[in-house]
Amino acid sequence: MKVTVIGLGYLGATHAVAMAELGHEVIGIEPDSKKLESLAAGILPFHEPGLDAALPKAISSGKLTFQSEHNENSASADLHFICVGTPQTKGSDAADTTYVVAAAKELAKWIKPTAVVAGKSTVPVGTAATLKTAMTEIAGFEVHLAWNPEFLREGTALEDSLKPDRIVVGTWSQHSVDVLREVYAPILATGTPFLELDVPTAELVKVAANAFLATKISFINAMAEVAEVSGADAVALARAIGYDERIGNKFLRTGIGFGGGCLPKDIRGFVARAEELGVGSAVDFLKDVDAVNLRRRDKVVELAKSELGSLTGKAVTMLGISFKPDSDDLRDSPALEISQRLTALGAKVTVHDPVSLTPLATRSPELYREEDLLKAATGANLVILGTEWKHYREIDPIEFGKVVSTKTIIDGRNVLDVPKWQAAGWRVIALGRNVHNG
Repeated sequence: MKVTVIGLGYLGATHAVAMAELGHEVIGIEPDSKKLESLAAGILPFHEPGLDAALPKAISSGKLTFQSEHNENSASADLHFICVGTPQTKGSDAADTTYVVAAAKELAKWIKPTAVVAGKSTVPVGTAATLKTAMTEIAGFEVHLAWNPEFLREGTALEDSLKPDRIVVGTWSQHSVDVLREVYAPILATGTPFLELDVPTAELVKVAANAFLATKISFINAMAEVAEVSGADAVALARAIGYDERIGNKFLRTGIGFGGGCLPKDIRGFVARAEELGVGSAVDFLKDVDAVNLRRRDKVVELAKSELGSLTGKAVTMLGISFKPDSDDLRDSPALEISQRLTALGAKVTVHDPVSLTPLATRSPELYREEDLLKAATGANLVILGTEWKHYREIDPIEFGKVVSTKTIIDGRNVLDVPKWQAAGWRVIALGRNVHNG
């Protein structure tokens, strides 16, 4: 099948490569010339394991090509995927659908009557209906629009695309269902569930899933707040309740909370859309979910002030700056916000991260960056583990302790072997656990 993928950011680039690997003829469309040039050269403009090797292979196979705008070539495609971003609106919690609307309207000028448009962007419920009306008016015929939400996880995005746990489609026509079944046929042949839904439900699936996951994370972090003042161990608590199959142990990890370009933005946008629909009270709890998450960042800043007193001139080392491991994504990163706040309070913050130092130079040039782990920690008055890269779990606390000024570490992700670090003379402060005096 001949398909286009419109918008080649994190989602679009991954989806384009996945479609090529499934054997389709893929045209990637991206107006950003710098991003387009990088992708056409087989170089990812972001870090994603596995995708960096798959991209040049897709290009060399002839299955994946790129262009900056629509033309007669892309107009002949059977299926168009819209993958542009929906960032949080400045000055508001609502999702900004400006780019989705613009992409859809431009596509409507070129689309053929039998083609199907599949939206993959995360949008407020009701967006697709508005797009369908606008596109039909521009095209001069009824456009076959469907919604096909994505469920990618940064760090495993290509695998998630090729081996998803489900494929969700919301459609208004059987033709759209048939075309989407065809494009995903190799995946469906492996037994992956194909869920045919109405369009509003399909639009809700992604934000509802993210809202649930965010709630689960904030729940255990709320329990961590209780544990910190009662002498309980929130890590052990999470393990104990996780054995209940109705609860499960995934996403029950205490620490500095969630970040990234999806969960924070999506729950805020969900609340904003619910309020527009007059049912804001139904999701008011998500405001508390967001508040609990942000309080975990406050907690680390307060711990640093408690340990160091005045932060002016104090050396702090941040281990990891991306919002999660196996990614260089700094969007709403808890570690980044904590680093920025400590710097604003007078600390000299030196950051180590396996892949994120280059984007950090543009995002927060006031932070010191060091590629060598031991050099990053040399002279530190406090070390904070902000991202759970495996590199940090494997640190030898004895050797690491030789270069710091004060052997105190805040384990913001609860991944360190606390007894091992304590045996090496470290004061370990683990969120939700009363272990630092052990």
